[in-house]
Amino acid sequence: MSFEFWSVYVITVFLASIIPGPSMILALSHGIKYGAKRTLYTALGNSAASFLQAVVSIAGLGALLVASNTAFMLVKFAGAAYLVWLGLMVLFSGEMSLEDDNADAGRNVSNKKLFLQGFWVAAGNPKAIIFFSALFPQFISSGQASVQHFAMLLILLTAIAFGCMMIYACGGEKVKGIIKETAVCKCINKVLGATFVGLGVTLACSRR
Repeated sequence: MSFEFWSVYVITVFLASIIPGPSMILALSHGIKYGAKRTLYTALGNSAASFLQAVVSIAGLGALLVASNTAFMLVKFAGAAYLVWLGLMVLFSGEMSLEDDNADAGRNVSNKKLFLQGFWVAAGNPKAIIFFSALFPQFISSGQASVQHFAMLLILLTAIAFGCMMIYACGGEKVKGIIKETAVCKCINKVLGATFVGLGVTLACSRR
């Protein structure tokens, strides 16, 4: 395949991935709380879910999800409920607090939990499968339907999703250093929590 072909694919996936959404907000908030290094596990979980969604789309199951309103709604509401729950947890538990006396709380959060949060936030968005179902046909023709071609599409997509998560995580870590000594840190929980709740409600209310 030509360099131009893969350049267009990479740019398309990057622009779609870098747009702020539930996954990127999660990466930002984890970057603030735990730092970019630990947010690697969040990004790995998110990328794993994106990889599975892409495989589902390539396998043709994405078309089934598009056709089945019941399946779409079940996945959509499950994902929306998880985002709302995550937002309420942040609002009322103080997990995302930047205060120094809560530093131990961050260390007590396991890498497995970070991985699963990243995974379920991505997996709970059925629109990703629909997006992939619309994306891949633009970069696959009958003469390109090979295992190697599919593998390259999946590898690049997963790598880009991981990279975008880490961009937000690094940004969150930098933001923490800037706002740590200001009054902004006192309301960061409310902002992030309300954002997650808003994203969950938006996902639940959105049309197909």
